[in-house]
Amino acid sequence: MQIFDTLLVHPIINLLVVFYHALSFINIPFALGFSIILLTVVIRLILYPLTTAQLQMSKKMQELAPQLNKIKEKYKGDMKKQQEATMALYKEHNVNPAAGCLPAVAQIVVLLFGLYPALMKMLTLPQKDIEKVVNGIVYHPQLHLNQAWDTHFFGLVLGKTPEHLLSTVGPAIFIIPVLTGVLQFVQSKMMIPAEEKNKLAVKQKSKAEDFATTFQKQSLYLLPIMVGFFAYYFSVGLSLYWNTFTIFGIIQQYRVSGFGTLQGWIDKLKNK
Repeated sequence: MQIFDTLLVHPIINLLVVFYHALSFINIPFALGFSIILLTVVIRLILYPLTTAQLQMSKKMQELAPQLNKIKEKYKGDMKKQQEATMALYKEHNVNPAAGCLPAVAQIVVLLFGLYPALMKMLTLPQKDIEKVVNGIVYHPQLHLNQAWDTHFFGLVLGKTPEHLLSTVGPAIFIIPVLTGVLQFVQSKMMIPAEEKNKLAVKQKSKAEDFATTFQKQSLYLLPIMVGFFAYYFSVGLSLYWNTFTIFGIIQQYRVSGFGTLQGWIDKLKNK
C-alpha cells in the first residue's frame, strides 16, 4: 500500500542505505549484510519500550493465572460474578490486559508493513536495477549509489534462498533454517514461565485449560519447525534479519522475565 511505503518502507530503506554507506566508508566487508543486522537492531531498539511493556504485562497476567483459575472455579456457572471478581483482581494489581495489545499492534505494523517489505524489495531487485531503484527512493543525493551493492555475505548471496544455494553450497546450507528454528524454539521456551511446569502437573483442570495447555505445548514445537521450514524457502537476507530479530528478542525476554522454562534445561546441562 502506498501509505505504508511512504510512512514505513521508504524511511527504512533510507536508513539501510545510510548504514550501507557508513560501513562501506570504513571498509567493512559484506557491508549490505551487516547493514541489515544493524538496521534490525536499531528497529528493535526503537520498539524496545513497546516490547518491554508488552512483556511486562504478559508476565503480570501469567502471575495472576492461578488466582484467575480460582475465580473461575469459585464462580463456576456465574459469568457475571466471574467478570466482577476478575476486574477487581486486575484493579488490585494495577493490570490492564488491553494495555498489552497496543504495543503488539504497533510492532506488527512496523515489522510486517515496514521492515519486512523493505528488505524484500531490496533483496529481490535484479542486480542491474539496484542502483536505479535505490536512487529513486533515497531522500538526498548524497545517499545515491554509484554502483549496485554487493549482495554477498560470507560467500552466500543474500537475495537467494537456501533451496537455491543447496546445489552450490551443499548440505551446510541447512545450518541456516536449523539455526533459525532453534533460536525460535529458545525464545518460545523462554516465554513460558517456570511456574507453568507446576501448573501442567496439576491433574484437575477444566477443558478450556486442557485445550490451552495442549495448544501451548504444540505451538512450542510446531512454530520453530514452521519458521525453520520457511527459512529454507526465504532469502538468506531475510533469515539474517529474522535471526538478528530473534536474538535481540531473547535478550529482552531474559531481562524482563528470565529464562522461563528454559532454565530447567540450563540447570540440567550445568549438572552434567
